Amino acid sequence: MSHRKISCLALVVALALSSSVLGMPENRSYVSGNSALTLDGVNCGFLKSVDGGAISAEVIREPAGPGYFVKKHIGQPKYEDLTVQVGFSMSKPLYDWIAQSWKMNYTRKNGSIVAMDQSLTPKSERQFTQALLTETTIPAMDGASKEPAYITLKFSPETIRSASPSGGDKPGESGKNEQKMFLPSNFRFEIDGIDCSKVNKVESFTVKQAAVKDDIGDARDRLQEPGKLEFPNLKITVAEVAAQPFIDWHRTFVIEGKSDESGEKSGSLSFLSPNRQEVLATIKFYNMGIFRIQSEKGEANADQIRRLEVEMYVERMEFQYGKDSAGTSPAPAAPSAPPTRLRRG
Repeated sequence: MSHRKISCLALVVALALSSSVLGMPENRSYVSGNSALTLDGVNCGFLKSVDGGAISAEVIREPAGPGYFVKKHIGQPKYEDLTVQVGFSMSKPLYDWIAQSWKMNYTRKNGSIVAMDQSLTPKSERQFTQALLTETTIPAMDGASKEPAYITLKFSPETIRSASPSGGDKPGESGKNEQKMFLPSNFRFEIDGIDCSKVNKVESFTVKQAAVKDDIGDARDRLQEPGKLEFPNLKITVAEVAAQPFIDWHRTFVIEGKSDESGEKSGSLSFLSPNRQEVLATIKFYNMGIFRIQSEKGEANADQIRRLEVEMYVERMEFQYGKDSAGTSPAPAAPSAPPTRLRRG
C-alpha cells in the first residue's frame, strides 16, 4: 500500500474519531445559579433562593430477636418543606396564592422547581403535588436600608418527585414578568387616626399556617390538611417627637383598660416602587391593639435620634398585590368546607 493511501486512510479514521467525540453528549458540571418556579402549569418567574425539598424516611430499629445485631428498616417516605425567596417580579398566581391562604381559602398547588445553568437551559426539575402554603415571612422595613428585600415562602407538598426538565418557554421570555426591585426603605405604614409619618422601621413578621398529616390508612404517601392560621404581632420604631399619639393610645388601651373592639384600630403596610409612585403590594391589618411601648437603648454621647419601640397585636391580615391594593376589603366570610378528598391506597 502506498504512503498516499495510508495517509488518506489515517485522515479518514481521524475525522471519524473526532466527529464521534464531538457528537457525544457532555456530562459536565454546571453552575446552578438560577431556579424558576411553576404553579399549576404557569411559569411564575425566577427565585432569589430555594432550599429544602429532601425526601427521607425514618430508620426503624428492632432490637428484639436472636441475632447479635439490631435489625433495621425504613418507614414511610417524608417530604421536607420547600422554602423559597421571591421578589415582586413573579407572576400574579403566586401572590394570589398568598392572598387566598391568608383568607383561609386553602388552595393546594401542583408545581415544580427547575434548576438552570448560566445560559438558562433547564438541567433538573423537582415536581411537587398538593402543596399548602405554611409560612409567609415579610422582611423588615427599614428607612436606612439600601439592600433589596425579598418575601420568604415555605410550602408543604404531599409528594416530591425528580423529573427530566420539561420544555416550554423559560420564565421571563414572554415579557410578562416585569422586574420590580423593592428596597425595604420604600414603604408606607399607616394606622387609622394616628400620624405614622415618623415610623422608620417595621420588624419582620411571619404568618403561619399549620399543615397536619393524616396518618390514618394504608396509603404510602400521607394526605395533609390545613390547621390553624396564626397572625403575628407587629413591632415598629417611631421617633419620640412624633410618638405622642401612640402614647395616648397606650394610656387609654392598656393603663385605663379601654381595650374593647372600640379601642382597636385598622392599618396597612404598603410596599413602594423605587420612585415611590407605584404600590407593589399592601398588607392590611384589622383589629389592632397596642400592648407595649419602650424607649430604645440609649448610649452616652451617641449621635442618634431618640426613638420608641411600639408593639401591637393584630387579629387578621390581608395581602393584596398590585392594583388590588387600592380596593377596600369587606369583612371576612366564613371559610367554606374543604372538598372531600379520596384516599390513595
